[in-house]
Amino acid sequence: MADHKVEDLFPDEVSKGIAEGRYLLVDVREPNEVAVEAYPDSVVVPLSTFDPAAIPDPQGKEVVFACRSGKRSVTASLAAQAAGLPYNKHLAGGMLGWKAAGLPTKTGG
Repeated sequence: MADHKVEDLFPDEVSKGIAEGRYLLVDVREPNEVAVEAYPDSVVVPLSTFDPAAIPDPQGKEVVFACRSGKRSVTASLAAQAAGLPYNKHLAGGMLGWKAAGLPTKTGG
C-alpha cells in the first residue's frame, strides 16, 4: 500500500482557496461542536461516523479536511486516502488556528 501523507495548509491559504473556489472544506467535527461554532463555508462529515462516500462531489475543487485542532482532520484524510480518494490536505491548527488567524466563524452550524 502506498505511504499516505497529509499536506498541511494554513488558515489564510485555506480561506483564500475557499473564496477563490479552489477548496471544498470538509469539517469532521461532531454536530454538537459545529452547532457552537462552524466554519463559514464547509460541509460536515463527522469523524465518529466517517464514511468517505458521504463527502460531496468536490466538482473539481480540492478537498481540505478541518476539525478543532488539526488531529481528526489528518485521520479523516488518511481514511479517505485508504478508500482510494485523492484527498490529502487538511487545515493545520483546525478551528483554533482559524480563529487565531482572525478568520470568521458562524454559529448554529
